[in-house]
Amino acid sequence: MSGIWVQLAQEKKRKTEALIPKEWILPNPPPTDQLDVSHVPDQCGLLTKKEIEITNSPVGVLLTNLASQTWSSVEVTIAFSKRAIIAHQLTNCLTEIFIDRALKRAAWLDDQLKSTGKTVGPLHGLPLSLKDQINVHGIESTMGYTAWIGRVAQRNSALAEILESQGAVFYVKTNVPQTLMWVETFNFIFGRTANPFNRSLTSGGSTGGEGALVALKGSPLGVGSDIGGSIRVPCAFNGLYGLRPSYNRVPYAGCVNSLEGEEAIVSVLGPMTTSVEGVREFMKSVISGQPWNKDPTALRKKWDEDAYKLAEHGNGAQLCFGIIWDDGLFHPHPPVLRALETVKNALLAKGHKVIDWEPYKHGDLCMNAHSIYGAVGEDDFLADTVPTGEPVIRTMELRDDEPVKWPAKKLNVEAPALGPLVSADTKLTAYELWQVHKQRRQLRAEYLDHWQATASKTGTGRPVDAIIAPVAPYAAPPHGQNNIATYTVVWNNLDYPAFVLPVTRVSSELDSKRPPPVFFSNLDKQLYDFYEPEIFANAPVSLQVVGRTQNDEAVIGMAELVDQAVNK
Repeated sequence: MSGIWVQLAQEKKRKTEALIPKEWILPNPPPTDQLDVSHVPDQCGLLTKKEIEITNSPVGVLLTNLASQTWSSVEVTIAFSKRAIIAHQLTNCLTEIFIDRALKRAAWLDDQLKSTGKTVGPLHGLPLSLKDQINVHGIESTMGYTAWIGRVAQRNSALAEILESQGAVFYVKTNVPQTLMWVETFNFIFGRTANPFNRSLTSGGSTGGEGALVALKGSPLGVGSDIGGSIRVPCAFNGLYGLRPSYNRVPYAGCVNSLEGEEAIVSVLGPMTTSVEGVREFMKSVISGQPWNKDPTALRKKWDEDAYKLAEHGNGAQLCFGIIWDDGLFHPHPPVLRALETVKNALLAKGHKVIDWEPYKHGDLCMNAHSIYGAVGEDDFLADTVPTGEPVIRTMELRDDEPVKWPAKKLNVEAPALGPLVSADTKLTAYELWQVHKQRRQLRAEYLDHWQATASKTGTGRPVDAIIAPVAPYAAPPHGQNNIATYTVVWNNLDYPAFVLPVTRVSSELDSKRPPPVFFSNLDKQLYDFYEPEIFANAPVSLQVVGRTQNDEAVIGMAELVDQAVNK
């Protein structure tokens, strides 16, 4: 490789690594063939006993102790900053590091609380990590493009402004794939982010840096974005809780992005964290900041406590869930099926109802979405790569020039993912795109009717309250093999809020290969043949709770019930 883009990337990477405090460098980093590094932060000796306690605490405990001055914002920020640097050395998850600035902010928050006796806001003193594309004043947002190196944000994005007004402390930004349109994480500037539970596996994407960071508890609460699964996939692959909100509930203005101007299926920002309450507190705090006054597309819709308490869903006394065993395109692997069975049994034991959900035209919805994503071909990507001569990344497979090699098995399923299908061949005229939009409108109307019709099957007098579905047909696959996004893209197209929660881990004892099903296609058979439990060793397995558009509060409430049934 040669060219100005290579020099730019190397220099930017060098500057980022130079920001790592020398005293936080791992004295004995795990060897490259140690795949599970999830316990390293607690055991490496760099964190004090108190820092371990702080960083292992969920958001609710952190906020309580910060508000009561049991812990200062400075000591909490130091603890998470140190752990974030450890996480980066293990998985390569960070892009921007600005800890000195964060500590000044934390000290100011401590002074405010001490002098006034009041917190600055509901997130007072809480460190928050951000996906690289979320603009913070004075900090770069390269989004994996060498041409964007040196572009410093002149103002906060709307979300960053609201989060700071609520008391948050920003300290790091996290890695993404070039273009964002991948459900894996690799770019030519910062390289590849690995999964902390098995570094031969992907951390997902496009918010993969955030997924790895939060999984290693280098952040209590991170912010990602999702246009085709980019919050949910990293949450699922890293065992986290997260929410893909409905359109326009969380402000997006002021962020950088791919596919700017594509406004049919819009990207949304949402939380990634280690508990249900972290998701809830994020959404409540952002909405209480009145985002509609900072982003013209944000809905003027306050937090609905009645919806959260499931007032329209029998007050949560007896819910009926529809469960998707497959989407009619790909049969899930045994660990995912076991997770579905686990959740079903847990909900039944709590007195809820579970019925099978019939996927309605999921293939049509996914292909419709990909027609929209690819309507301009590669033009959007070329506009940001041609200036430096940087190649557009066309595969996420491990490369010869990468410093670390992990064992991997190739899947080679050329399924409807995001990045690989965008090319010159996908270009549409404006009129052709209008026809795609018309089809989308019709599909959404038909899906609503399909959902409403389930009222005759639930026995509650209501349609199905929520859907339980896989996030992917597999747990985190090896690097370069995450080519199936059908289980997430469908909900982006319908604009259904989807909450991801962890259920289990891949187990060689429990997840042996099952008898082959009747395959939907040759691609489905390839996926079945690919599965061996040792490939996915130790990978988290998660599911998503899906609700109707703009019913975000109820989805959070129902996800809490599911989580309590399964994990408590």
